[in-house]
Amino acid sequence: MESAREMRFPVAAGAPGSKKVQEGSKSQRRGRWRKGKAKASRLSHSMDLRTVTQSLVTLAEDNMAFFSSQGPGETARRLSGVFAGVREQALGLEPTLGRLLSVAHLFDLDAETPANGYRSLVHTARCCLVHLLHKSHYVASNRRSIFFRTSHNLAELEAYLTALTQLRALAYYAQHLLATNQPGRLFFEGDERVIADFLHEYITLHKGCFYGRCLGFQFTPAIRPFLQTVSIGLVSFGEHYKRNEMGLSVTASSLFTGGRFAIDPELRGAEFERIVQNLDVHFWKTFWNITEIQVLSSLANMASATVRVSRLLSLPPITFEMPLTADPKVMITISPPLAHTGPGPVLVRLISYDLREGQDSEELSSLGRSEGPRSLELRSRPQQAPRSRCLVVHIHGGGFVAQTSKSHEPYLKSWAQELGAPILSIDYSLAPEAPFPRALEECFYAYCWAVKHCALLGSTGERICLAGDSAGGNLCFTVSLRAAAYGVRVPDGIMAAYPATMLQATASPSRLLSLMDPLLPLSMLSKCVNAYAGGETEDHCDSDQKALGMVGLVQRDTALLFRDLRLGASSWLNSFLELSGQKSHPNSVPIAEPMRCSVSETALAQPESPLGTDSLKGLTLHDPSLRRSSETPDTPELSLSAEARGHSTPSAVNCLLRPEDASEESEAGDKLSTKERVYAAFPEGFHPRRSSHDAKQVTLYSSPILKNPFMSPLLAPDSMLQTLPPVHIVACALDPLLDDSVMFARRLRSLRQPVTLRVVEDLPHGFLSLAALCQETRQAAALCVERIRLVLNPPGPPV
Repeated sequence: MESAREMRFPVAAGAPGSKKVQEGSKSQRRGRWRKGKAKASRLSHSMDLRTVTQSLVTLAEDNMAFFSSQGPGETARRLSGVFAGVREQALGLEPTLGRLLSVAHLFDLDAETPANGYRSLVHTARCCLVHLLHKSHYVASNRRSIFFRTSHNLAELEAYLTALTQLRALAYYAQHLLATNQPGRLFFEGDERVIADFLHEYITLHKGCFYGRCLGFQFTPAIRPFLQTVSIGLVSFGEHYKRNEMGLSVTASSLFTGGRFAIDPELRGAEFERIVQNLDVHFWKTFWNITEIQVLSSLANMASATVRVSRLLSLPPITFEMPLTADPKVMITISPPLAHTGPGPVLVRLISYDLREGQDSEELSSLGRSEGPRSLELRSRPQQAPRSRCLVVHIHGGGFVAQTSKSHEPYLKSWAQELGAPILSIDYSLAPEAPFPRALEECFYAYCWAVKHCALLGSTGERICLAGDSAGGNLCFTVSLRAAAYGVRVPDGIMAAYPATMLQATASPSRLLSLMDPLLPLSMLSKCVNAYAGGETEDHCDSDQKALGMVGLVQRDTALLFRDLRLGASSWLNSFLELSGQKSHPNSVPIAEPMRCSVSETALAQPESPLGTDSLKGLTLHDPSLRRSSETPDTPELSLSAEARGHSTPSAVNCLLRPEDASEESEAGDKLSTKERVYAAFPEGFHPRRSSHDAKQVTLYSSPILKNPFMSPLLAPDSMLQTLPPVHIVACALDPLLDDSVMFARRLRSLRQPVTLRVVEDLPHGFLSLAALCQETRQAAALCVERIRLVLNPPGPPV
């Protein structure tokens, strides 16, 4: 056997065990070590999958032989066992990854855009193999050193071995999908009972290893400290949330949890898994809305661009008329939102880098709502700038259940500066208090109002772009579809960042990545979809929480979280610190409007309307006489009534690619054997680790409403998708929602609709909110701006 020291895999310069470690100062040695590690990382990433696997197996065998010869000690036995496990899992995983990679190109949008869930899964598994390769080489180079930290390296190796085992299970699941799905499809569309079995089997897999030492290993290194901070905050916040829900007071012992989770990755991973699997959508709403607390939002805005205008507006619920695009002489009435709670105002935020004509008009000022500090900044600037020819209408993300334009304000200010155009961001009502179709109705109403009153917003409206991220991307597509169905002006283009286009509970290769994604775990995705679809009916709040309102809960729990982290850190440094147990008595605050449960709308606390709350309220065109007789007969009559939803089936909408586009992909299904049952997809002798937490609370919501094209635009018929304007999608390669973007782009491309898809590497879902974090997120955010600029300033015809 070739020893590790004789292998050609390079030893990092300055690493322990190299001759250069004795030279130079400590900082010089550290610099050489980092450069050497970076060089080794580049070399390993340039290796193909088979070379990486073979190198890892060789190192594992060498380390296994060494520790087996070190006597009967427990540590040596565990180290020998972990390297034996690494060897076994690597050899078992490599053939499956090779098969997936061999057919992955069949699911790309085109040759210039090599991206889909199969590629992402292979890449993630390869990242784990590369990390184990580096760690195995480090162990082989330093195992005889007196400075070798045995316990630390053993714990890391065991964590990554567990992660590799779980990734092997995901690879088998992906292989099963490849064999079961229709040719060219990334989403499973078969028997709902089979997909239910698949998802419930998938949910039982252990996830804690991905939230501890292995947290964020697949992402760029600059993101990992942020993810660790979020995970510590989440588990600490989750403990307080659960105690509040049970009516328990915060005790001194509970305040130590922050420090405890910070120094114990295994404990943090186990608690993170329990929280994401068992806590309800109200927890996620509360946690995500932390960013809207005044202190945190002020800190975020300090690092963002300074704009002249950032003001909250309230659009009154009044009807108005707009001209039909086909015949401007014919007017159509736009009614205010009605679903669930009846007519109500729609909140929007106007952001403009310059003060433009119309933005300080009395008519616009009459719509303003105070948020505390002045939102119209009085800086010394030249006189009013003329109206911009462009306007951006933005719809924020947040899983349909959380956040407002305030959360997204930092990057929107940068957009306003870079694009030189005003931005109108819509604060739609949030689920579960306002399920579908309330958000769609409000966004459509606000979009139409912006088109009609663009002069008040500082724009001539010559070019209008709809832009949104995640759930906001979904609403951008559905608002445009609704505008086309009404016959009013559709936007000149759409920029959607990592959008959700398929809300139906189903499986795809990229959705498998939710097992390890700390920002989009499957249980959380399911709860958000459940809430938006109207399936979240229980009120989990106790009487004290109801009295506080969600805003009060966010403020109270955030204060507790900060106190927890502060005292937890103190207890970490001084374990004998004595704390006086003081019970926290939250002060009563005004009840927030039940529709939103967020921060920026607190000025509009209105009583709940007594009007109907039917979750299946229709989105029907009430005036079909306004349709032009010249419309083509294949244009569908748009009705989202209860009857239409109740009979909607996958076969009712044509979401197939053209037959000629799917001919090549039909070969993929023949390359792999088909298993009738999902849990028979594992080879004999392979047993992934199962979760120790009860998965009963993870409800995979299934309802005909999820197949509605205004919820899942990927399922829209061809005639509807052909009404969309040019679409520009920016997706993340490691995002569980990647396949939503790829399949939506492929459908548009098959219909010869103008569409572009850009996929950024090594970044998580939601990178726009992390734009200031590192160079990679700044570049990805700049790509979104570039896509919007293509809509606002389209390239002219070639000369």
